[in-house]
Amino acid sequence: MNIASQSVGGEAVFKPMIQIDLEVKAFLSAWLHCDQISTYSARMISHNRSDSVRHSNLFSSAFNELLEVAFRARHSSGEIACRVSRRGETDRIELTFPCMPEERQFYEEAILQIAGSEARERYLNSVSGDLAPSREVVLLELAIDYNATFRLDEAGADTITLVVDLPLEGLPN
Repeated sequence: MNIASQSVGGEAVFKPMIQIDLEVKAFLSAWLHCDQISTYSARMISHNRSDSVRHSNLFSSAFNELLEVAFRARHSSGEIACRVSRRGETDRIELTFPCMPEERQFYEEAILQIAGSEARERYLNSVSGDLAPSREVVLLELAIDYNATFRLDEAGADTITLVVDLPLEGLPN
């Protein structure tokens, strides 16, 4: 079990809600899997939110973007684990997937950039350009538009866990 979902002092930090584990080959067999997993997960966890339709739409969009980041890595073997948990108004996505050292370095640098004071400016500059969205832009978008926070955990040799906290219930309209 990932430390992020365990209890601290006997009190649950984040309560597990849903977990989906897939073989990379099955996941990569169709781009549509990103949308199907995110839509299913969003519907499952949004039923008890103040505006369940809004929450489901926001969560599905954010989760789909994260799954597409993992999809673009295109590793031929291994497993992808998607765990969703909740604490109050915040939903946590823990996405564990195969990741080579150079990709790990990309994620470490991207998360540092997101936490930096120039994140909004970097995001606005990236979306105003003519280039297709990069993985970094996707993470910046989640940080700026969804107020997401990120952490990277090492899950094993050539595997990482991208931990994303989404305070969707508290977002202004």
